[in-house]
Amino acid sequence: MAAEPEILDELRRLRARVPQLTGVLAASTDGLVLAHDTPGVEPEGVAALTATALGVAVRMADVTGRGELRELLMRGVDGYVATYAAGRTAVLTLLAQDRVNVGRLHLEGRRAGARIGELVDAEAAARGLGRVTPAKATKPAPEAGSTAPRTRTTRVPRPTGANTPTTTESYEQGDRPWPTPRPA
Repeated sequence: MAAEPEILDELRRLRARVPQLTGVLAASTDGLVLAHDTPGVEPEGVAALTATALGVAVRMADVTGRGELRELLMRGVDGYVATYAAGRTAVLTLLAQDRVNVGRLHLEGRRAGARIGELVDAEAAARGLGRVTPAKATKPAPEAGSTAPRTRTTRVPRPTGANTPTTTESYEQGDRPWPTPRPA
């Protein structure tokens, strides 16, 4: 893949921005490694497991009516595994220490996923390999020159008790859909 050096550069920059990362991997939604920096971890195994987890998570989001899947986050005793969309056909998986700031992990992971997605999608378009996805009903685009405002749902803070765990408000990913695995 011609974009591999650029993807590796992005992975290295991401590790520099989030020092608690212990590994980073870009893979196709089919489970093929595109680029990685995962010392001590088998990248092919992580890519294959990411594709499997993606399939289950997409189905879970659909069955529970949660809408399009945005990201996966798994926390173990020794740290986190986070997976983010990277364009239409790829995903970014991050391995992080338990002491990572999860908000920062999400922010940087989403940004890097978007940049890697641009690289992967541009490479696929250049090769004529862009996957055709079914059209969705969407709002018509504003006419050229118009400045239609984007609307956002107002978030209301929840009252919590002293010992109640809270979650941080997530950084909006935008309208980028989660890539769906290709049928086997």
